[in-house]
Amino acid sequence: MTDRERFIELYNTYIKREGAKELLDYLTGPQSDFFTAPASTRYHNSCRGGLVNHSLNVYDCLKDIVSREKMKEYGCTPSEETIAIVSLLHDICKVNFYKESTRNVKDENGVWQKVPYYEIDDKLPYGHGEKSVYIITGFMRLTREEAFAIRYHMGFSTQSEARDVSAAFAMYPLCYAISAADMEATYYIEQ
Repeated sequence: MTDRERFIELYNTYIKREGAKELLDYLTGPQSDFFTAPASTRYHNSCRGGLVNHSLNVYDCLKDIVSREKMKEYGCTPSEETIAIVSLLHDICKVNFYKESTRNVKDENGVWQKVPYYEIDDKLPYGHGEKSVYIITGFMRLTREEAFAIRYHMGFSTQSEARDVSAAFAMYPLCYAISAADMEATYYIEQ
């Protein structure tokens, strides 16, 4: 099964709310590069299809994290739909965000070579997590917990004030869980 097929299967199995079909139509349509885009320019999954692969890795990590008994004690008991939404769609802000380019790099003999790479081409500069929430809510409603989890999925690695991240983590254990899943996928699975 390809990453695209697995993503669509998980999405259709778990995400049932009004507007979900239209969002999936957008992601699979010609106006979106979700299934071919990289997840980053150079840090993790900076390759064709890296974004969908990263989203699936975060899904797997989040499923594991929320299954832990301690997370249940903390009140982190999201539905299967919520798990799918926050993990599979947390980085939807990266749709049509990168473009392919080339740069000059010296090879092992010191000769300059043109090599392909991705660069940022942000046509909707609306932040990161908040941009994902904005795009999703153009198609379907999110619960407050889902919106906070997606908004703060990068934890303390964002430019936002630490006070806001701390408050979100305290209010919604799912915010911590998606942040931990995102970091686990980024730093351990995709490196």
